[in-house]
Amino acid sequence: MSQIPILLESSISRRTLLKLFGVGTIAGVTGYSRFTKPQPTVFQKDTFDLPQILNQPKTVVVIGGGLAGLACAYELSQRGFIVILVEKSPQLGGKIASWQVEAAGETFMMEHGFHGFFPQYYNLNSLVAELEITDNFQSLNFYSVVYQDSQYKPEVFRPSRSAFPWNIIDLAIASPNRFRWGINLTKIKHLQVFQAITGFQREKNYQRFDNISVADWVETEFPQGLYDLYFLPFAKSSLNAPDVMSVAELMQFFHFYFFGNPEGLAFNGTTDDMGTSLVQPMAKAIVQQGGKIITDATVTEVVAVDGKIAGVKYNVGSNQNPVPFRVKQNTAIADNKIEYFGTADEVFALQLGSEIAISLTCTHQGCTVQKAEDGKFQCPCHGAVFAADGKVLKGPAKRDLAKFQVVERHSDEVQLVAVNQELALPEKLQADYYVFATDVPGVQKLFQRVSGDVDATVRSQVEKLSIADPFAVCRFWFDRDFDWKQSNFTSLSGYQLTDSITLYHRIQQQFIEWSQRTGGSVVELHAYCYKEKQFPTQEALFKTFEQELYAIVPELKQAKILHRELVNQHNFSGYPPNSYAERPETSTTIPNLIFAGDWVKMPFPCGLMERAVSSGLLAANEILHREGLQRRSLFSVNPEGLLQI
Repeated sequence: MSQIPILLESSISRRTLLKLFGVGTIAGVTGYSRFTKPQPTVFQKDTFDLPQILNQPKTVVVIGGGLAGLACAYELSQRGFIVILVEKSPQLGGKIASWQVEAAGETFMMEHGFHGFFPQYYNLNSLVAELEITDNFQSLNFYSVVYQDSQYKPEVFRPSRSAFPWNIIDLAIASPNRFRWGINLTKIKHLQVFQAITGFQREKNYQRFDNISVADWVETEFPQGLYDLYFLPFAKSSLNAPDVMSVAELMQFFHFYFFGNPEGLAFNGTTDDMGTSLVQPMAKAIVQQGGKIITDATVTEVVAVDGKIAGVKYNVGSNQNPVPFRVKQNTAIADNKIEYFGTADEVFALQLGSEIAISLTCTHQGCTVQKAEDGKFQCPCHGAVFAADGKVLKGPAKRDLAKFQVVERHSDEVQLVAVNQELALPEKLQADYYVFATDVPGVQKLFQRVSGDVDATVRSQVEKLSIADPFAVCRFWFDRDFDWKQSNFTSLSGYQLTDSITLYHRIQQQFIEWSQRTGGSVVELHAYCYKEKQFPTQEALFKTFEQELYAIVPELKQAKILHRELVNQHNFSGYPPNSYAERPETSTTIPNLIFAGDWVKMPFPCGLMERAVSSGLLAANEILHREGLQRRSLFSVNPEGLLQI
C-alpha cells in the first residue's frame, strides 16, 4: 500500500476527505446530520411518572457554594427540600465568584478569568433558561486560536449544525493549516490516534489510556501539526498540563468538545461579571424557595456516628479554632526574622522573640499569603494586602489575619490557641443528607475534620484526589484602545506563560462603558496551568505576563498601565494517569453522604463548568431517587464515538 499523506491538494472536496479519513460508509449512514441537527443524548431518564415535589420535611446540607453546590441546592430547593448551603468564602461562586476591586479611580467587579458557555453545556444552559436569565449572555460569534509559531495561521471556530464526521471535515476544509496537520493513516501510530479520538467508549477509553500522560503519549510518531494546532492548546484549556494529564481524560475532553459535539466551538460570554450574571440569580432562586445560605463559614468538625454523618459544626466570620493545637516548624521557608510553622494552607508566622503567631490564611478565600519585599503579606490569589502585624490594608479581604497565642514550645513544634477567647461556640447543622461540593482541597480538609468512624475506602479515595498545576489571571487597565482582528476571547499557543487573551472592554458592560468614557482598554491574560518552579513569585508572573502581552499586542508598548490585578490559585481538579479507577462517584458508601464537584467520576462526557453543574445535578438526582421523586433529565453529547474498534 502506497503512502497517502492526508490533504495533498490545495482544493479538496468533502468526498476526497471522506475517502482519506476512511469513513465514507459511516458518513453515508449519518448523512442526515448534514441536514438535521442531532439532538443531545438523555441520561438517566425515569420511565415512570413519579412525584415532582417532596411531601414530607427533609433537610439537605450542601457544603460548597461553587457551581456544583449551587446546582444541587437549586434543584433540591425547587423540589421541596429544606436546603442549607454553606460556603467558606464571603461570596458564592467558587471558581466563578466575583468581588470588587478599585482600579483607575473606580470600582469594578473582578473574577477568576473569562468563562465561555458552549452550546453543548446542555445542563448548565437549561438552568440559565429556567432562571430566565438568557439576556445575561451574549454570543461571541466565533473563537480564534493564535499561535506564536509563525508557521501556523490562526484557526477560527464557529457554530455548526453537523455531527461527526461532517464537523471534522468542515474543520479540515476551513482550516488554513490543513496541510500542516501531518496525519498519515498508513502509519500505524497515526491510525491508532485517529481511531482512538473518533471511537470514544467511556470504559474502554479509561482502560486503554488512563495509565499514560498526554506528554508521554505524543512523544513518538504523533502527528506534530495535530498536536501543535489542537491537542496542546485544548489540553491546557482543561487546566491540566500535558505532562500530568491522563490521555483518557484528554480523549473524554476531545469527545465532548469536538468529535461527539454537533454544536461547534463558538460560545457565549456574560454581559456582566459571572457573579452578577449567573451566581446571584441561582442564589436568589434558592432563597426564594426557603433555602438558607451561610457564607464566610468555616467547617470545624464533621461529626460521624455509626458510619453516618450526624452533623456539621461551623464558625462564621473566623477561621480560628478555640481548641489548642500543635504545629511543627516549617524549615522550607527561609527568613532570619520570622519562624514559620505548619504547611500548605495552614501556615503561621511567629516573629523572633514574640509569643503571638499570625495565621497566614487569607481571610478572603483561605489562600496562603506570602511575605513581600516590603515586609507586608500579600495574597497571591486575589490581591489582598496585610501589614506585618496582620492588619488588613487592601481588599477584597475585610478582616485582619487571625492571631494565636503560643501556649507551649517543644523543640520543632509549638502549641497555639486563638487569641480571641470570646469566640462563639461553633454552630451545628443536622440534616437527612449531606452533600460535599467543595473543590479538592476543601473536600480533603472536610475529611480531615471528620470525628468518628466512616468508611475507610471513601477516606482513601478523597485523599488520593489530585490538584492540577496553579492557574493565574492578570488583568490590565490601559489608557488607550488598540486594533485587534481576532475574537474578543482568543486562545493562544506557544507562549511561556500565557494561554489566552480576553478584551473585556469589548465584552462586559461595565468595561465597555468605562472604555467609551475614557478611551481606555481592559485586557486579561490567562495562564491555565503553569509550573510554580518557573514562576515562584507574584513578581515573576507579573513580569512575564507583561512581556508576553507586548509581544501579542505591540501597540500597548506605547500605552500607560493604569492598574493591574493578579488572580492566582492552586485548587483546580487534577486528572493524572491512573486516577480514574479510584475517583469517587456521586453516591458513597457513607449512607447519607453525596459528592458533587468536577473531581467526581462522571457517567457521561462533560467538561469544565458543565462538569461541575452536571455533578451537582447528579447529586440532587441521587437524593430525589432515594425519596421516590422524579429525577431531572440530564443531557450530554452522543456518549460514544462512531468509529469504535
